[in-house]
Amino acid sequence: MLSDDHVNEIIIEKLIASLIPMTSRDRIKAIRNQPRTMEEKRNLSRGGLTSVTENEGRAKAHLTWKIVDKEKSKQTHRILQLNCCVQCLNSISRAYRRSKNSLSEILNSISLWQKTLKIIGGKFGTSVLSYFNFLRWLLKFNIFSFIVNFSFIIIPQFTVAEKNTLQFTGLELFTGVGYFRDTVMYYGFYTNSTIQHGNSGASYNMQLAYIFTIGACLTTCFFSLLFSMAKYFRDNFINPHIYSGGITKLIFCWDFTVTHEKAVKLKQKNLSTEIRENLSELRQENAKLTFNQQLTRFSTYVMAWVVSTGVTIACCAAVYYLAEYNLEFLKTHSNPGAVLLLPFVVSCINLAVPCFYSMFRLVERYEMPRHEVYILLIRNILLKISIVGILCYYWLNNVALSGEECWETLIGQDIYRLLLMDFVFSLADSFLGEFLRRIIGMQLITSLGLPEFDIARNVLELIYAQTLVWIGIFFCPLLPLIQMIMLFIMFYAKNISLMMNFQPPSKAWRASQMMTFFILLLFFPSFTGVLCTLAITIWRLKPSADCGPFRGLPFFIHSIYSWIDTLSTRPGYLWVVWIYRNLIGSVHFFFILTLIVLIITYLYCSLVLERREVEQQDALHLGERDSSLDLRFRRSVQEGNPRA
Repeated sequence: MLSDDHVNEIIIEKLIASLIPMTSRDRIKAIRNQPRTMEEKRNLSRGGLTSVTENEGRAKAHLTWKIVDKEKSKQTHRILQLNCCVQCLNSISRAYRRSKNSLSEILNSISLWQKTLKIIGGKFGTSVLSYFNFLRWLLKFNIFSFIVNFSFIIIPQFTVAEKNTLQFTGLELFTGVGYFRDTVMYYGFYTNSTIQHGNSGASYNMQLAYIFTIGACLTTCFFSLLFSMAKYFRDNFINPHIYSGGITKLIFCWDFTVTHEKAVKLKQKNLSTEIRENLSELRQENAKLTFNQQLTRFSTYVMAWVVSTGVTIACCAAVYYLAEYNLEFLKTHSNPGAVLLLPFVVSCINLAVPCFYSMFRLVERYEMPRHEVYILLIRNILLKISIVGILCYYWLNNVALSGEECWETLIGQDIYRLLLMDFVFSLADSFLGEFLRRIIGMQLITSLGLPEFDIARNVLELIYAQTLVWIGIFFCPLLPLIQMIMLFIMFYAKNISLMMNFQPPSKAWRASQMMTFFILLLFFPSFTGVLCTLAITIWRLKPSADCGPFRGLPFFIHSIYSWIDTLSTRPGYLWVVWIYRNLIGSVHFFFILTLIVLIITYLYCSLVLERREVEQQDALHLGERDSSLDLRFRRSVQEGNPRA
């Protein structure tokens, strides 16, 4: 029989012989996939190994590789010389890749809170990290909306704005009335005239600018949400191996460019947390319950849903009756703080009821922490979106038809107060409520211990606030700026509270699919409900007669109709008229667009199911294939050698 060293030399000779006919790129890829040390791979790429670097056969192989590479490079050079188009395309492709990589590096370098997010992920895992990633994602949305509004609405209005004669008292910061009423903050301050400086200056139609800017913001948000959902859906459901390659990838992959001591420790902590999450999820998926346990658990789930649904209905009824009598209450009470009653009650409900829902975990006891978060998210979204729906009904039916002087500004003030009150309650809960829960768990009732970060409740606070911003952007164009400031403060407040008052999740679990679910909830029912509300406002309600850019029109949409009628008389703009009448204003176009979206969704779901079936089949044969791979290769070498 041959010795191990001799068999190894034969294997290397066959490997080198198989690499000779390959291209340089394929050869490098094949050597990289070999189960060898880095030193052996370097020597293989040069044509030999460290122990036999003077061997004549290796030298010939090395020479052969160089000759093959030279011949192939000459042929490629001739082809490129004959085909200039290929050269141009290759140059453009290389320039595009370089610019894309450079842009990606620049964006990563200026990305907010990178180090802080790594620390959070290393200590608390990807589940808690998903909340902070979602908060940063919403911040980017509001930055874009503010830049667009400021550029096309606020700056033009500044050029024709009159001086504000009202006195600022400071109470306006809480109520949103008084001094702020005559500023660019609210709808009623904007002019309805065409802005033009000088007789020869370009004109600026404020009506079109206002409605097109708001429409551009919402359209961009719509496609960004669709794109983000498709991206996260592809990465986490269709191609989950991109981000979660399993425990093997976590153990045997290390970034050797990390050399700083703190960075190394942080990387080790992140890897250990991810390994615990993978192992915990595998163990939980394999757990099985008896029939009696399943029946008991199902009954508990049903009772919890009955109680939570009843609480939601009661809270919605309370908000409805309070909103119905809110206008009469404000007329009979001259106290400036009276306008804070409705926002105060709504914020109390939004703070107390989700905490009550979180206590259900003590009874339901879900095996998978992900399922617990999903259920809490669904319960909270039903509560908050129902309350927002009741408030929208109150604004569009009571406030808009009340005959007030400028009902659009009144709605903007209501939304500002709701957003501000929700922010104050969230800060109070972060610095006071969570601190008290920590003191109770550590000093009074030690069996409770440190609390865990409530992902569902905190995420729904973000979705609720963003829904209010989207609804109010038409009535209060500066809301994205206010939301930017609030999100920026909230990130640091939640980060400080997280490090001081919470412990890592007791059950480690991967949250790679959480962002997909968060964005789905943000899109439906949040964003779709906003679109319905604004569509009713623009197409069905009459603007105020004495304020705002649409004063004097029967409906808001009539500004678009008048513009289209004007363009139809100009031959150079008939293509715009055709696009509006056959695409934007056509029901059939949106029907076809909806059908295409449904078909794409169906195809994505089919890909997910097929992908899971393929992965299950591959998992059955993976162990057997890996264990017999080396044995088959050695056997083929010995059979090909007559001395074996």
